[in-house]
Amino acid sequence: MSKKPSDRNAAPINHTDVPSRPAKSPYPPPYDEGFSPDMLWKPIGAMFGLTNFGVNIVTLPPGGRSAERHWHQAQDEFVHMISGALTIVSEDGETPFSAGQSIGFKAGVPDGHMLVNNGTEAAVYLCVGDRSNPEHVSYPDIDMQLVSDENGPRFLHTDGTPYPDEHQPKWR
Repeated sequence: MSKKPSDRNAAPINHTDVPSRPAKSPYPPPYDEGFSPDMLWKPIGAMFGLTNFGVNIVTLPPGGRSAERHWHQAQDEFVHMISGALTIVSEDGETPFSAGQSIGFKAGVPDGHMLVNNGTEAAVYLCVGDRSNPEHVSYPDIDMQLVSDENGPRFLHTDGTPYPDEHQPKWR
């Protein structure tokens, strides 16, 4: 029995053939400041139509940071360094993170984290995260949280007040 093309898995790809897209800060002001405009995302998982989890190759330039320090209540995250070096900033302080190393951030562990490039060269890493919904993301250093449920994702202040509509996530 032959399969229709839509029933087949995709052929292997080379990530160098996947176009990069600039990473634009998803955060509302003033937290959109300082987000590296030179950070690039390659949505590798999307090339295969994956919907249960995201797989991205990220290039973080010198001086850049991956995100505001955060942690997820429902979603796991996994990062593998491909090249270069970064610093993991978490509740425990700063930890060097270099090519060949991996780290996982387990859902529900209140250990806010982010990656920072304090070096002089771009760093490249693989980032994998699931898309569990509902989800709640806490940002321990700033007045923001992200809630996602059947109504879609939305940014709230820590007191639960929503940010204005024009500052809500664009992926809604």
